[in-house]
Amino acid sequence: METNEKLSVKTEKPKHKGGRPKVKVKRETHVKVRLTATERFMIAARAKDAGMRISDWIRAAAKTAKVVARLKPEDLQIMRMLAGLANNLNQLTKLAHRDGILTIAIKCGNLLIEIDQALKYFNSDDRQDT
Repeated sequence: METNEKLSVKTEKPKHKGGRPKVKVKRETHVKVRLTATERFMIAARAKDAGMRISDWIRAAAKTAKVVARLKPEDLQIMRMLAGLANNLNQLTKLAHRDGILTIAIKCGNLLIEIDQALKYFNSDDRQDT
């Protein structure tokens, strides 16, 4: 009877298999990216500077990266308007050299107000936080 009690005590203990402990979050998905030799070298250098493996560095970079959305058609229209305003400013500068600065000052002030409004639109847009 004593041998049966000893056996039951031994079987209740879990066996230690040894080896590496199981990972709580298992990474099962792979992403393949084609890089030039220069890009690979740059990523490897940055990862080494951070004391990380390349895959860990890319994961960390992907988590903190900010992606700016493409310009909408309305944004492209405003960009074209800004380019036109820049051309107008250049023409006003030529007129100022030819006719005198005082006659052009009012036109330049109005043009600068328009440019400022367009730039405020782009700065207030939340595209940068997406």
